[in-house]
Amino acid sequence: MNISQAAKASGISAEMIRHYEAIGLLPRAVRGQSGYRNFRDMDVHLLTFVRRARDAGFPTAAIKSLLSLWQDPRRPAREVRRLAQDHLRELETRMAELRAIAGTLSHLIEHCHGDERPDCPILEALERGDPGEAPKIRKARGAMPQRVARR
Repeated sequence: MNISQAAKASGISAEMIRHYEAIGLLPRAVRGQSGYRNFRDMDVHLLTFVRRARDAGFPTAAIKSLLSLWQDPRRPAREVRRLAQDHLRELETRMAELRAIAGTLSHLIEHCHGDERPDCPILEALERGDPGEAPKIRKARGAMPQRVARR
């Protein structure tokens, strides 16, 4: 099958297939006399494995290792487990960072009046360069928040 057929069958775009070949993640496809890539069912199976690993969020280097282990019938399962554990730790760290960012953003949105006034704690936090750190919002006489002092 040609690259567009392999792309459709695997769920990976033709552009990404070419990219994966170029970076050595996938072996170069066999080319016919016409010079076009020819893909076999085995190649599509490999591409599908890569797509599923990408869908699980594994980075390219880990996918390369997973492919190598997958293709080795004498692979030690502990290596696959280690890769998955490392990836899970990274995902958990990223999720914690995203929860912190979401909490800060929620706090900033809560304290932004969103009206015609120019004061905006969201812009102030971005200006300070510390959007991950919620500003201290003080209410002046129960009215609007005052500008947070710049560092």
